[in-house]
Amino acid sequence: MNRLLNAILATVTLPLIGSCAVAPTDERGIALADQGYFFVGGDYTTTNDGQIRVGQMFVQYQVPLSQTQRYPVVMWHGGNQTGTNFLATPDGRAGWADYFLRQGYAVYVVDQPGRARSGFFTDVYGSTRRPTTASVSTRFTAPEMTNLYPQAKLHTQWEGTGLPGDPVFDQFFASQVEDIADINVIERLNREAGAALLDKIGPAILLTHSQSGPFGWVVANDRPQLVKGILAVEPNGPPFYENTTVGAPEWFKDGPLGRSWGITRGPLTYDPPADDPQALGMTRQAAADGPALVRCWLPAEPHKLPRLAGIPILIIVSEASYHAPYDHCTSKFLSQAGVKHEFTRLPDVGIRGNGHMMMLEKNSLEIAALLHGWAQTNIK
Repeated sequence: MNRLLNAILATVTLPLIGSCAVAPTDERGIALADQGYFFVGGDYTTTNDGQIRVGQMFVQYQVPLSQTQRYPVVMWHGGNQTGTNFLATPDGRAGWADYFLRQGYAVYVVDQPGRARSGFFTDVYGSTRRPTTASVSTRFTAPEMTNLYPQAKLHTQWEGTGLPGDPVFDQFFASQVEDIADINVIERLNREAGAALLDKIGPAILLTHSQSGPFGWVVANDRPQLVKGILAVEPNGPPFYENTTVGAPEWFKDGPLGRSWGITRGPLTYDPPADDPQALGMTRQAAADGPALVRCWLPAEPHKLPRLAGIPILIIVSEASYHAPYDHCTSKFLSQAGVKHEFTRLPDVGIRGNGHMMMLEKNSLEIAALLHGWAQTNIK
């Protein structure tokens, strides 16, 4: 990598290659000391076609010329998504990667194993699940139109209609991809690749979103000295059972047992030790913590998570996301496990109207500033 040439080219403001159809309105020029990509993790296996490599994770990195932050940020996307979530917004504005670069962080943006630039191999990874326009608009871009949970009607921050035919929706939907149907496999592959990434780059801050939320917990469990902080943006949950939104008047019902180890599908290091997830037990709140919230499932007996304790953790949840009814349950689980953290509902700090894909919405940089400010105060 020619670092001098990169630094010179990066000072010139150029159109973002492969960006959205709508012209950006913000400043894009960022001076870089280095940029590039690499792969981490994975191994060779033999298929009917011969030897191939699977399990690897694509990592794109940029280092600002003025790197003022001690630790880099690793940005980890969610289900059906890719690293494009952090590179720009569908209406053409700068993304969170640019924002954090401007604040002096080195930024690593990944594509999960078995996804996008990491590659997919059907005979190894198995069947896939694919997004549809209905599932994307209902969950992400226009939940207010189906109103499947009480907070949905508060959604105001998506640019445009959030429906097929709207240019912003069309740009976003074009970024959606098939992913591995077995989420247990997804977590295992990301756990291995995430540890390999930190082994390569050293101590870092993990910024997780949605499906990647548990990856932050398992990688912190496996590499506690290398995870200097976790910014968990609506981490996948709630503990134990999936939650299904069904509309009024019932609103919620339990789905299948998704995270048998509480907040993860794979084992964590508990104290007292738990060699089997059944050792945790499960009990449900008799009453929810408030209106429009689910009743949380929690361990019947407290089990501590000593490897996560001491890592600065922020969990944020937006006002109108389908996560709003249940992300507090993940917070309660961590508290019971002796993991000090901060749980913030965005409307409580004056940030209103957001859905689950808040990094792409109209006020996305306001939320990025919140994350950066918290990191400055709490991650040393």
